[in-house]
Amino acid sequence: MNKKTDAIMDDVLSGLDSRGATPDRGGARFLKRSTAIAERMTGERQEKTLHLVDPARCRMWERHNRDYALLTPENCRDLIDGIKAQGQQEFPAIVRRLDGEAHDFEVICGARRHYAVSWLRANNYPQFRYLVEVRDLTDEEAFRLADIENRDREDISDYERAVDYAQAIKLYYGGQQKAMAERLEVSPPWLSRYLTLAKLPEDILDAFATRRDIRERHARALKPLMNVPEQAAAILEEAKFLAQTQARAAKGQGGYVEAQEVFKRLMRAAKPTAKVAKVTTGTLYARSQGERGIMVKKQGKQVQMSFDADLTDGSLRAAFENYLSARKS
Repeated sequence: MNKKTDAIMDDVLSGLDSRGATPDRGGARFLKRSTAIAERMTGERQEKTLHLVDPARCRMWERHNRDYALLTPENCRDLIDGIKAQGQQEFPAIVRRLDGEAHDFEVICGARRHYAVSWLRANNYPQFRYLVEVRDLTDEEAFRLADIENRDREDISDYERAVDYAQAIKLYYGGQQKAMAERLEVSPPWLSRYLTLAKLPEDILDAFATRRDIRERHARALKPLMNVPEQAAAILEEAKFLAQTQARAAKGQGGYVEAQEVFKRLMRAAKPTAKVAKVTTGTLYARSQGERGIMVKKQGKQVQMSFDADLTDGSLRAAFENYLSARKS
């Protein structure tokens, strides 16, 4: 305790003695310690021991609800700059101690903090260390703690959270959605929406530029359509075409298709209308019966093709392939 704090405590205590005596500084310190001990014994006060460690001594818990591989200096820039400005990490990560392994600690909460400190140490700031609080937690307790800390954070994507929930319901709750919802203190319908997202087919996931772009509302809208075989087939075909476009963009060949556009095109693929192109004479080639496609009309040695401008790429490609097949026969 420093002299300034002692002086403040002495001043507070000065009027408490009925004899008008002023407690000495040693008495003030004794009274403060006694009060702290009493608070700890009654549970009104808890003290935590924090450690500053080399982040290399820590590994991510395998069930951490954040995908560490998706962290970059760009999406952690706010935290990196904050640590530099403050000169330290403000809030401790939660870890468990490991025995007899290559690492000393397992990170339950604090992946971004771990990444930020590690990045700083590797980029000319070796003085920074990782601030951690060690706790003794079961896996189920660790899962709930991580969920509570990150549930309202926008930098955890819907899909990361959905995958985390889908794994947890099997590991800790025997597949019982109601039991899991009660432990997390959320409504069963709310939890169900995230579990639905985790079940989306890989083809649909790959249709998005990154899985961080996929939202719970996307899965909610697609779910009833995927229950109808014809609509599901159309969605998956469009998704495969979009996935090819995204894969080419990842190689620098063209641009990415934005998440909202991906969602619109998947929805359009599932809901074809009987509307056809303005040219009504000729032969219609479409992906399936009742769907819009390409109207083909032959005039002498020329072939005219007409189709709606908003026809999805998947529908257009399938219709054109049907035309080519008919042409060869």
